Amino acid sequence: MLMIRLSRRGAPKKPTYRIVVIEKDRARDGRSVEVVGTYNPRSNPPALDMKRERIEYWASKGAQMSDRVKKLWAKTPPAAVTA
Repeated sequence: MLMIRLSRRGAPKKPTYRIVVIEKDRARDGRSVEVVGTYNPRSNPPALDMKRERIEYWASKGAQMSDRVKKLWAKTPPAAVTA
């Protein structure tokens, strides 16, 4: 089963995170299938960059989002649709 969750990066006490698609059984910082975004909670305001189309693709293939990624997903506005 695939999960969309956070993978910790950065120095001690200065975390940054990657939003990754990874097998559920793998370690938190293990090898991921794809990196679909980044999150830096230490910047003001917190910096969040998500590839919404890739996350939607993986979710359609059955990947589950972690609780924290669901909250971050809800905070990001969908891209403006241009015709």
